[in-house]
Amino acid sequence: MQYVGIQSQISRNNLNSFLLLVAFPALLLAMYFLLIYFLTGRNSYPNYSPEENGFIQAPDFTHTFLKGLPFVLIGVGIWFLIAYAGHSAFIRMATGALPLERKENMRVYNLVENLCIQVGMPTPKIYIIDDDSLNAYASGIDKKTYSITLSKGIIEKLNDEELEGVIGHELTHIRNHDTRLLIISIIFVGIFAFLAQMALRSLRFTGGRKKDGGYIVLIAIAVTAVCYFISLFLRFGISRRREFMADAGSAELTKKPYALASALKKIDSDPLIEAVHNEDVAQLFIDNPQNKKKSFFSGLFDTHPPIEKRIQLLEQFV
Repeated sequence: MQYVGIQSQISRNNLNSFLLLVAFPALLLAMYFLLIYFLTGRNSYPNYSPEENGFIQAPDFTHTFLKGLPFVLIGVGIWFLIAYAGHSAFIRMATGALPLERKENMRVYNLVENLCIQVGMPTPKIYIIDDDSLNAYASGIDKKTYSITLSKGIIEKLNDEELEGVIGHELTHIRNHDTRLLIISIIFVGIFAFLAQMALRSLRFTGGRKKDGGYIVLIAIAVTAVCYFISLFLRFGISRRREFMADAGSAELTKKPYALASALKKIDSDPLIEAVHNEDVAQLFIDNPQNKKKSFFSGLFDTHPPIEKRIQLLEQFV
Protein backbone atom coordinates (compact mmCIF):
# COMPACT_ATOMS: atom_id res chain seq x y z
CA MET A 1 0.00 0.00 0.00
CA GLN A 2 1.38 3.34 -0.99
CA TYR A 3 1.33 6.13 1.56
CA VAL A 4 -0.88 8.95 0.27
CA GLY A 5 0.37 11.76 2.50
CA ILE A 6 -0.73 13.17 5.83
CA GLN A 7 -3.00 15.94 4.49
CA SER A 8 -4.74 13.60 2.08
CA GLN A 9 -5.33 11.09 4.86
CA ILE A 10 -6.67 13.78 7.22
CA SER A 11 -9.11 14.95 4.54
CA ARG A 12 -10.14 11.37 3.85
CA ASN A 13 -10.74 10.62 7.51
CA ASN A 14 -12.69 13.84 8.00
CA LEU A 15 -14.93 12.78 5.10
CA ASN A 16 -15.24 9.26 6.54
CA SER A 17 -16.16 10.72 9.93
CA PHE A 18 -18.94 12.72 8.28
CA LEU A 19 -20.15 9.69 6.31
CA LEU A 20 -20.18 7.60 9.48
CA LEU A 21 -22.20 10.26 11.27
CA VAL A 22 -24.71 9.94 8.43
CA ALA A 23 -24.50 6.18 7.74
CA PHE A 24 -24.94 4.90 11.29
CA PRO A 25 -28.01 7.04 12.15
CA ALA A 26 -29.45 6.16 8.74
CA LEU A 27 -28.94 2.47 9.51
CA LEU A 28 -30.55 2.97 12.90
CA LEU A 29 -33.59 4.68 11.34
CA ALA A 30 -33.80 1.88 8.77
CA MET A 31 -33.86 -0.64 11.62
CA TYR A 32 -36.61 1.31 13.39
CA PHE A 33 -38.55 1.58 10.10
CA LEU A 34 -38.39 -2.19 9.53
CA LEU A 35 -39.43 -2.98 13.08
CA ILE A 36 -42.49 -0.73 12.85
CA TYR A 37 -43.31 -2.08 9.38
CA PHE A 38 -43.28 -5.70 10.48
CA LEU A 39 -45.10 -5.00 13.71
CA THR A 40 -47.82 -2.68 12.39
CA GLY A 41 -47.49 -2.41 8.62
CA ARG A 42 -48.94 -5.84 8.00
CA ASN A 43 -52.02 -4.81 10.03
CA SER A 44 -52.52 -1.36 8.55
CA TYR A 45 -55.90 -2.21 7.05
CA PRO A 46 -59.25 -2.57 8.87
CA ASN A 47 -59.96 -6.10 10.11
CA TYR A 48 -63.34 -7.60 10.86
CA SER A 49 -63.88 -8.38 14.53
CA PRO A 50 -66.88 -10.54 15.55
CA GLU A 51 -66.51 -9.35 19.15
CA GLU A 52 -66.87 -5.72 18.04
CA ASN A 53 -69.60 -6.68 15.52
CA GLY A 54 -67.83 -4.83 12.75
CA PHE A 55 -64.49 -3.60 11.48
CA ILE A 56 -61.72 -2.25 13.71
CA GLN A 57 -58.81 -0.12 12.52
CA ALA A 58 -55.39 -1.62 13.20
CA PRO A 59 -52.55 0.69 14.23
CA ASP A 60 -51.54 2.91 11.34
CA PHE A 61 -47.90 2.40 10.24
CA THR A 62 -47.13 6.03 9.45
CA HIS A 63 -48.70 7.31 12.67
CA THR A 64 -46.85 4.78 14.82
CA PHE A 65 -43.54 5.44 13.04
CA LEU A 66 -43.75 9.23 13.41
CA LYS A 67 -45.01 9.03 16.99
CA GLY A 68 -42.02 7.00 18.14
CA LEU A 69 -39.39 8.74 15.98
CA PRO A 70 -38.65 11.66 18.38
CA PHE A 71 -38.05 9.24 21.26
CA VAL A 72 -35.64 7.19 19.13
CA LEU A 73 -33.69 10.29 18.06
CA ILE A 74 -33.58 11.73 21.58
CA GLY A 75 -32.45 8.41 23.07
CA VAL A 76 -29.69 7.95 20.50
CA GLY A 77 -28.62 11.58 20.89
CA ILE A 78 -28.29 11.24 24.67
CA TRP A 79 -26.36 7.96 24.29
CA PHE A 80 -24.00 9.51 21.75
CA LEU A 81 -23.34 12.68 23.75
CA ILE A 82 -22.59 10.76 26.96
CA ALA A 83 -20.27 8.33 25.18
CA TYR A 84 -18.62 11.11 23.14
CA ALA A 85 -17.96 13.25 26.21
CA GLY A 86 -16.87 10.44 28.50
CA HIS A 87 -15.04 8.14 26.11
CA SER A 88 -11.57 8.92 27.50
CA ALA A 89 -12.56 7.97 31.04
CA PHE A 90 -14.36 4.84 29.84
CA ILE A 91 -11.33 3.65 27.85
CA ARG A 92 -8.92 4.29 30.74
CA MET A 93 -11.19 2.36 33.09
CA ALA A 94 -11.37 -0.54 30.62
CA THR A 95 -7.58 -0.72 30.20
CA GLY A 96 -6.49 0.20 33.73
CA ALA A 97 -4.36 3.04 32.34
CA LEU A 98 -2.82 5.56 34.74
CA PRO A 99 -1.02 8.86 34.03
CA LEU A 100 2.71 8.48 33.40
CA GLU A 101 4.48 11.30 35.22
CA ARG A 102 7.47 12.93 33.57
CA LYS A 103 9.74 12.19 36.53
CA GLU A 104 8.82 8.49 36.33
CA ASN A 105 10.08 8.06 32.76
CA MET A 106 11.90 10.91 31.05
CA ARG A 107 12.86 8.54 28.22
CA VAL A 108 9.25 8.17 27.04
CA TYR A 109 8.55 11.89 27.35
CA ASN A 110 11.67 12.76 25.36
CA LEU A 111 10.71 10.40 22.55
CA VAL A 112 7.13 11.67 22.39
CA GLU A 113 8.03 15.36 22.63
CA ASN A 114 10.80 15.15 20.03
CA LEU A 115 8.44 13.62 17.49
CA CYS A 116 5.70 16.15 18.30
CA ILE A 117 8.12 19.05 17.87
CA GLN A 118 9.24 17.59 14.57
CA VAL A 119 5.70 17.74 13.13
CA GLY A 120 4.51 20.78 15.07
CA MET A 121 1.74 19.13 17.06
CA PRO A 122 0.87 19.53 20.77
CA THR A 123 2.13 16.76 23.02
CA PRO A 124 -0.70 14.39 23.91
CA LYS A 125 -1.22 13.07 27.42
CA ILE A 126 0.78 9.96 28.21
CA TYR A 127 -0.57 6.99 30.16
CA ILE A 128 0.84 3.64 31.22
CA ILE A 129 -0.74 0.21 31.74
CA ASP A 130 0.88 -1.90 34.44
CA ASP A 131 1.22 -5.02 32.31
CA ASP A 132 4.33 -6.87 31.13
CA SER A 133 2.82 -7.62 27.70
CA LEU A 134 3.69 -5.39 24.75
CA ASN A 135 1.01 -3.10 23.36
CA ALA A 136 0.02 0.54 22.92
CA TYR A 137 -2.86 2.66 21.68
CA ALA A 138 -3.89 6.24 20.95
CA SER A 139 -7.27 7.75 21.77
CA GLY A 140 -9.09 11.08 21.88
CA ILE A 141 -11.27 13.29 19.72
CA ASP A 142 -9.59 16.70 20.11
CA LYS A 143 -6.46 18.38 21.48
CA LYS A 144 -7.81 18.27 25.04
CA THR A 145 -8.40 14.52 25.00
CA TYR A 146 -5.67 13.16 22.70
CA SER A 147 -3.49 10.65 24.53
CA ILE A 148 -1.00 7.84 24.00
CA THR A 149 -1.02 4.82 26.28
CA LEU A 150 1.90 2.38 26.55
CA SER A 151 2.16 -0.85 28.49
CA LYS A 152 4.97 -1.26 30.99
CA GLY A 153 6.18 -4.22 28.92
CA ILE A 154 6.51 -2.28 25.69
CA ILE A 155 8.47 0.47 27.43
CA GLU A 156 10.87 -1.96 29.07
CA LYS A 157 11.34 -4.48 26.23
CA LEU A 158 11.78 -2.20 23.21
CA ASN A 159 14.90 -0.19 22.49
CA ASP A 160 14.69 3.54 21.76
CA GLU A 161 14.34 3.19 17.99
CA GLU A 162 11.63 0.53 18.29
CA LEU A 163 9.70 2.49 20.90
CA GLU A 164 10.02 5.62 18.78
CA GLY A 165 8.48 3.69 15.87
CA VAL A 166 5.52 2.63 18.02
CA ILE A 167 5.03 6.18 19.30
CA GLY A 168 5.23 7.47 15.70
CA HIS A 169 2.49 5.00 14.75
CA GLU A 170 0.22 6.24 17.55
CA LEU A 171 0.95 9.91 16.81
CA THR A 172 0.02 9.27 13.17
CA HIS A 173 -3.36 7.92 14.33
CA ILE A 174 -3.89 11.22 16.14
CA ARG A 175 -2.66 13.37 13.26
CA ASN A 176 -4.84 11.46 10.77
CA HIS A 177 -7.89 11.82 13.06
CA ASP A 178 -8.13 8.03 13.12
CA THR A 179 -8.95 8.07 16.82
CA ARG A 180 -11.94 10.36 16.33
CA LEU A 181 -13.21 8.25 13.43
CA LEU A 182 -12.90 4.99 15.36
CA ILE A 183 -14.51 6.32 18.52
CA ILE A 184 -17.52 7.55 16.55
CA SER A 185 -17.90 4.11 14.97
CA ILE A 186 -17.48 2.35 18.33
CA ILE A 187 -20.25 4.46 19.85
CA PHE A 188 -22.75 3.64 17.11
CA VAL A 189 -21.85 -0.06 16.98
CA GLY A 190 -22.37 -0.09 20.75
CA ILE A 191 -25.92 1.17 20.23
CA PHE A 192 -26.72 -1.69 17.85
CA ALA A 193 -25.07 -4.22 20.16
CA PHE A 194 -27.17 -2.94 23.07
CA LEU A 195 -30.40 -3.20 21.06
CA ALA A 196 -29.51 -6.73 19.89
CA GLN A 197 -28.85 -7.80 23.49
CA MET A 198 -32.15 -6.28 24.61
CA ALA A 199 -33.99 -8.24 21.92
CA LEU A 200 -32.31 -11.50 22.98
CA ARG A 201 -33.13 -10.88 26.63
CA SER A 202 -36.74 -10.20 25.69
CA LEU A 203 -36.88 -13.60 23.97
CA ARG A 204 -35.66 -15.29 27.15
CA PHE A 205 -38.23 -13.32 29.15
CA THR A 206 -41.20 -14.26 26.94
CA GLY A 207 -39.96 -17.82 26.52
CA GLY A 208 -42.19 -18.14 23.48
CA ARG A 209 -45.25 -18.48 25.74
CA LYS A 210 -47.23 -15.79 23.97
CA LYS A 211 -47.65 -16.24 20.26
CA ASP A 212 -47.83 -12.54 19.39
CA GLY A 213 -45.14 -11.59 21.89
CA GLY A 214 -42.80 -14.29 20.59
CA TYR A 215 -43.41 -13.18 17.00
CA ILE A 216 -42.61 -9.58 17.84
CA VAL A 217 -39.41 -10.50 19.67
CA LEU A 218 -38.21 -12.76 16.84
CA ILE A 219 -38.71 -9.93 14.35
CA ALA A 220 -36.80 -7.54 16.65
CA ILE A 221 -33.93 -10.01 16.98
CA ALA A 222 -33.70 -10.56 13.22
CA VAL A 223 -33.74 -6.85 12.34
CA THR A 224 -31.30 -5.77 15.06
CA ALA A 225 -28.92 -8.64 14.26
CA VAL A 226 -28.78 -7.73 10.56
CA CYS A 227 -28.20 -4.04 11.33
CA TYR A 228 -25.57 -4.91 13.94
CA PHE A 229 -23.55 -7.00 11.46
CA ILE A 230 -23.81 -4.28 8.81
CA SER A 231 -22.45 -1.76 11.33
CA LEU A 232 -19.56 -4.13 12.13
CA PHE A 233 -18.59 -4.36 8.46
CA LEU A 234 -18.63 -0.55 8.19
CA ARG A 235 -16.38 -0.22 11.20
CA PHE A 236 -13.92 -3.03 10.45
CA GLY A 237 -13.29 -1.88 6.87
CA ILE A 238 -12.12 1.48 8.18
CA SER A 239 -10.19 -0.02 11.08
CA ARG A 240 -8.02 -2.30 8.93
CA ARG A 241 -6.97 0.41 6.50
CA ARG A 242 -6.01 2.88 9.21
CA GLU A 243 -3.33 0.52 10.57
CA PHE A 244 -1.50 0.39 7.25
CA MET A 245 -1.63 4.18 7.03
CA ALA A 246 -0.34 4.64 10.59
CA ASP A 247 2.56 2.24 9.91
CA ALA A 248 3.49 4.21 6.79
CA GLY A 249 3.12 7.48 8.69
CA SER A 250 5.50 6.26 11.38
CA ALA A 251 8.04 5.22 8.76
CA GLU A 252 7.85 8.68 7.18
CA LEU A 253 8.04 10.43 10.55
CA THR A 254 10.94 8.50 12.10
CA LYS A 255 12.78 7.63 8.86
CA LYS A 256 13.33 4.20 10.48
CA PRO A 257 10.74 1.75 9.08
CA TYR A 258 12.95 -1.17 10.11
CA ALA A 259 12.55 -0.11 13.76
CA LEU A 260 8.74 -0.34 13.69
CA ALA A 261 8.97 -3.66 11.81
CA SER A 262 11.24 -4.99 14.56
CA ALA A 263 8.88 -3.64 17.24
CA LEU A 264 5.86 -5.33 15.61
CA LYS A 265 7.69 -8.67 15.65
CA LYS A 266 8.27 -8.34 19.39
CA ILE A 267 4.73 -7.11 20.03
CA ASP A 268 3.27 -10.02 18.07
CA SER A 269 4.88 -12.48 20.47
CA ASP A 270 3.00 -11.14 23.51
CA PRO A 271 0.31 -8.51 22.83
CA LEU A 272 -2.32 -9.59 25.36
CA ILE A 273 -3.18 -6.97 27.98
CA GLU A 274 -4.85 -8.88 30.82
CA ALA A 275 -7.17 -6.04 31.89
CA VAL A 276 -8.74 -5.67 28.44
CA HIS A 277 -11.77 -7.87 27.81
CA ASN A 278 -13.83 -5.52 25.64
CA GLU A 279 -13.46 -6.05 21.87
CA ASP A 280 -14.26 -2.39 21.17
CA VAL A 281 -11.35 -1.29 23.36
CA ALA A 282 -9.04 -4.06 22.11
CA GLN A 283 -9.23 -2.77 18.54
CA LEU A 284 -7.63 0.52 19.62
CA PHE A 285 -4.30 -1.22 20.26
CA ILE A 286 -1.44 -1.38 17.77
CA ASP A 287 -1.95 -5.18 17.71
CA ASN A 288 -5.37 -6.61 18.56
CA PRO A 289 -4.88 -10.01 20.22
CA GLN A 290 -8.56 -10.83 19.59
CA ASN A 291 -7.67 -11.28 15.92
CA LYS A 292 -5.54 -14.29 16.82
CA LYS A 293 -8.59 -16.28 17.94
CA LYS A 294 -9.19 -17.73 14.50
CA SER A 295 -12.50 -19.19 13.36
CA PHE A 296 -14.15 -19.81 9.99
CA PHE A 297 -15.47 -16.25 9.67
CA SER A 298 -12.79 -14.51 11.75
CA GLY A 299 -11.11 -12.81 8.80
CA LEU A 300 -14.29 -10.88 8.03
CA PHE A 301 -14.27 -9.27 11.46
CA ASP A 302 -10.56 -8.70 12.07
CA THR A 303 -9.98 -5.10 13.12
CA HIS A 304 -6.30 -5.22 12.09
CA PRO A 305 -4.59 -6.59 8.98
CA PRO A 306 -2.22 -9.55 9.54
CA ILE A 307 0.87 -8.30 11.33
CA GLU A 308 3.06 -10.31 8.91
CA LYS A 309 1.65 -8.22 6.04
CA ARG A 310 2.31 -5.00 7.94
CA ILE A 311 5.92 -6.02 8.58
CA GLN A 312 6.36 -6.98 4.91
CA LEU A 313 5.15 -3.56 3.76
CA LEU A 314 7.39 -1.74 6.25
CA GLU A 315 10.42 -3.67 5.01
CA GLN A 316 9.74 -2.32 1.51
CA PHE A 317 10.58 1.18 2.81
CA VAL A 318 14.13 0.11 3.62
